[in-house]
Amino acid sequence: MIEALLVSNLVLWLLVLGLAGVVLALVRQIGVLHERVSPAGALMVRGGPALGEAAPVLELDDWSGRKQTIGGAAPDGRSTLLFFVSPSCPVCKTLLPVLDSIRAAERRWLRVVLASDGARAEHEAFVRAHGLERGPYVLSSELGLRYRVGKLPYAVLIDEAGVVRASGLVNTREHVESLFEAKERGAPSVQEYLAKRKHPRRVA
Repeated sequence: MIEALLVSNLVLWLLVLGLAGVVLALVRQIGVLHERVSPAGALMVRGGPALGEAAPVLELDDWSGRKQTIGGAAPDGRSTLLFFVSPSCPVCKTLLPVLDSIRAAERRWLRVVLASDGARAEHEAFVRAHGLERGPYVLSSELGLRYRVGKLPYAVLIDEAGVVRASGLVNTREHVESLFEAKERGAPSVQEYLAKRKHPRRVA
């Protein structure tokens, strides 16, 4: 009886040690995968003002008739997130609460401007349903042409000096925040910043 109990305990301990080894191996593998998988940033596209160049300066009326200056040095020292949307874009609608959250959390250094084009009547229901009149929300075909916006949702981050620091197609909150990270790191995109860290240039 005692021998059987000892054998069963020995087998149990062997199983526990084996399971611990499997768990440690899994933890190590997860760490390796975490290093290999880079965070997804906004998808950069060609066209529009190049990163590092001055943004076009446009003075536009927003939905409520207030003057909004896009580009140029900001008198209040804040950067501008120019976010292109459309009433017919479902992804844009899912990101509107995200933009509200970002506007509230980052208002000390960031101004969020929503932009679109088309007739005002086409936007009435969209603006009303999502409370966009709190704005700023601007309708301007010229603005979209200047930034060569072909697909939505599209965002451009302009710094306090009026210089384009990051831009790209954005489908998630992580994509939007990657624009801020790119500006902070001084890189065109998060992907390029991570690539430089993994493969630093050698100085002869």
